[in-house]
Amino acid sequence: MNTSPLMPSGLAADPTALGGLKALAGQGQDKAALKEAAKQFESLFMRELIKSMREATQKSGMMDSEGENLGTDLLDQQFAVSLAGMPGGLSEAIERQLARQMQGSNPNAPGTPAVPSTVDKVSAGPRQADFVSRHSAAAAQVEREAGIPASFMIGQAGHETGWGRSEIRHADGSPSFNLFGIKAGPGWKGKVAEITTTEYINGEPQKVKAKFRAYDSYADSFRDYARLIGNSPRYEDAMAQRHSVQGFATALQRGGYATDPAYAAKLSRAINTTLSLQRAQT
Repeated sequence: MNTSPLMPSGLAADPTALGGLKALAGQGQDKAALKEAAKQFESLFMRELIKSMREATQKSGMMDSEGENLGTDLLDQQFAVSLAGMPGGLSEAIERQLARQMQGSNPNAPGTPAVPSTVDKVSAGPRQADFVSRHSAAAAQVEREAGIPASFMIGQAGHETGWGRSEIRHADGSPSFNLFGIKAGPGWKGKVAEITTTEYINGEPQKVKAKFRAYDSYADSFRDYARLIGNSPRYEDAMAQRHSVQGFATALQRGGYATDPAYAAKLSRAINTTLSLQRAQT
């Protein structure tokens, strides 16, 4: 059996070995460690699947010995290891999920914007590229006026709208031009679009009716967002973290911008994707 140089050799996937993969990732072996972790998880899953299949098709008897049972268990483990990591298998999906989680949990170095990871570069597609290109001019103008990085605003607009797929619209289907999901509170005197949206209440997602601000153009949406972030005491920390993707996203979540408990991680990935695309477009 071929064994990975990152992991000790053995008969089967060892659950205790997974802890060492986190340390390996921190030593700059992210890609290899993620691949091995995914393989380990798939192997553990396959082992339980094989075990359940064997138990469903065989009857245990009084003559079964501990030695025979141990041998069967070791054989199941070995078979699970040999199946794990095959092209197109479960481990590839697990690897992608682990990569997304790692990207969301790693803070950026203080004082510098985050460098987009390989995951962000791979996941960025034509829709994201078109969205970034389409809104670059308006975002750049607002950056000059308000000082919020254009990449931060475009990334957040992309996250809030699914990169343009799920923009807030009026009942007749016309656009509201609201790119940031800003609600229409009592003090809002402009146009309104009412839709059903998802809110997290006590950590659980629930569908609710809500009123959102509507504008005459996307440029107006960027400007209103900048006024909200720049003038509200709730987001003072976010304005102070404009040098850091993770710091800015975390401060927005702490300020109550969204109810999603994973908002900061999701927003960070969207901004990093925007940064990657902007570099590719220049």
